[in-house]
Amino acid sequence: MTILVTGSSGHLGEALVRTLQAQGRDVIGLDIRPGAVTHRIGSITERDVVRDAMAGVTVVLHAATLHKPHVATHSRQAFVNVNITGTLNLLEEARAADVTAFVYTSTTSVFGDALVPPRGEPAAWVTESVSPVPKNIYGVTKAAAEDLCQLFARNQALPAIVLRVSRFFPEPDDDAAVRSAYDDSNAKVNEFLHRRVDIEDVVDAHLKAIAHASTARFAKYIISATTPFSREDMAELRGNAPQVVRRIVPDYVQEYARRGWSMFDGIDRVYVNAKARAELGWRPRHDFRTLVARLKADEDIRSPLAQAIGSKGYHDRAFGHGPYPVDDAIRA
Repeated sequence: MTILVTGSSGHLGEALVRTLQAQGRDVIGLDIRPGAVTHRIGSITERDVVRDAMAGVTVVLHAATLHKPHVATHSRQAFVNVNITGTLNLLEEARAADVTAFVYTSTTSVFGDALVPPRGEPAAWVTESVSPVPKNIYGVTKAAAEDLCQLFARNQALPAIVLRVSRFFPEPDDDAAVRSAYDDSNAKVNEFLHRRVDIEDVVDAHLKAIAHASTARFAKYIISATTPFSREDMAELRGNAPQVVRRIVPDYVQEYARRGWSMFDGIDRVYVNAKARAELGWRPRHDFRTLVARLKADEDIRSPLAQAIGSKGYHDRAFGHGPYPVDDAIRA
């Protein structure tokens, strides 16, 4: 089995290739930029590049993408070219090469405006049954690429799995209010309650998806840390998150006090990974409880893989007002 990983110079792509290589599996890393584990340089928007890279490949892990941080710095056409046309090129060449599994890395950002209920309503309990309402070109193109995967699974008999992955980036939050109110690690640990996942668990989900593709033919899964909350907690969670967390994970209180940390006042959505755990046999190892235990032991909250990959950023230049620009007015 030879596995093609797109976006191999990026955060997730490198993690996938490193893990596969450590397992002794044949893997090819493809990226537009050089990288430590990238074997082929080229863009997925170029059909010849994709066709050449697909030779002898039996599985595709498609992680290459323009991300949310690029919305303010790249044109909408660039998003269409990379996220839609690039995915189409890969799907067509994968089908021509008789690939046995195509795993597409999507994002919980496809849910968009469906993630924030009206004021006064309970927090959103987000499962795969929630209909996406993308709110920017990133979400629109990722949702369209998901549909392409489904089309090829249905009409071209190409087994495809879509993984809607929640936050795992190590960079500071793009929201200035969050950066000013919370220590960066504080905010990230809080997010493991409802909207964050460790990259080690993301990689494991991709590997589980390879094995599941031939059986499922097509499926979508939310990949996020296992939440300690239940659906019955959603109303209280929206307005008084500290009280809910104190009741369910009481150990956090003393440790947060020791560090001068604080819990979010309210939480507006919770990503639910139950389907991925049940159908993929995925067992995420990193959640809010395990991170609190690490904090108590003064250990790094990141998995060894997350530590090894580190932070890659999204741009070749720095921005003075945050990790990346969020004003979309400069887009073409």
